Amino acid sequence: MIIFPAIDIIGGKPVRLYKGDFSTAQQVADNALETATQFEKAGAQWIHMVDLDGSLQKKPVNVKTFTDVAEQTNLKVEIGGGIRSMKDIDFYVNRGISRIILGSVALKNPDLVKEAVKEFGGVIAVGIDAKNGYAAAEGWTESSDVYFIDLARQMEAVGIETIIYTDISKDGTLSGPNTEQLIQINNAVRCNITASGGVTNLDDIIALRNENLYGAICGKSIYNGTLELKKAIEVCR
Repeated sequence: MIIFPAIDIIGGKPVRLYKGDFSTAQQVADNALETATQFEKAGAQWIHMVDLDGSLQKKPVNVKTFTDVAEQTNLKVEIGGGIRSMKDIDFYVNRGISRIILGSVALKNPDLVKEAVKEFGGVIAVGIDAKNGYAAAEGWTESSDVYFIDLARQMEAVGIETIIYTDISKDGTLSGPNTEQLIQINNAVRCNITASGGVTNLDDIIALRNENLYGAICGKSIYNGTLELKKAIEVCR
């Protein structure tokens, strides 16, 4: 299982939210590139980055922050937030981003996902963020009547290989991941499933690893010191 340390960005600075609420944003580090370099030194091969400003503004905003990490470290960067067009995708791919996560557009414009997969293949992933099992969009500010399993199957049908699943009620809470829903989605599709939200400690990592998930995103647990990144990576080798 791959461990994805996370850096969420508002105004160029690393922050964490509580249950996706932008009003709860707290800065957790001074510099994204320095933080990413520390993650690399701990053994990380991937990093998960989110343009929170982009999610709200519906366009890429903190571009240089992400391209700096891709260009100045050996980390593979996956990025989501504000990516709404083939032009946005092409821009990031040509600047060394390894994986592009489509979130809101998967719900609102599945034809774009289909076109992106046709053009870029496995570089394209989908982020499914759910409240009470139903997909949310636009920086989690909008809800829908689309059940998370149904959306996952739709995305599998258009060729998506990787899905990042977030239970919004768990995000930033340090209360443990929603293992039940993660097992459900992992069993429902053949896609690689990455767990996001609620990861607290090494026990959570081991539990997710034992469910044969593809990856686990760790943010607040690393910044708060309840999870040591190096140990998490070691138990998943």
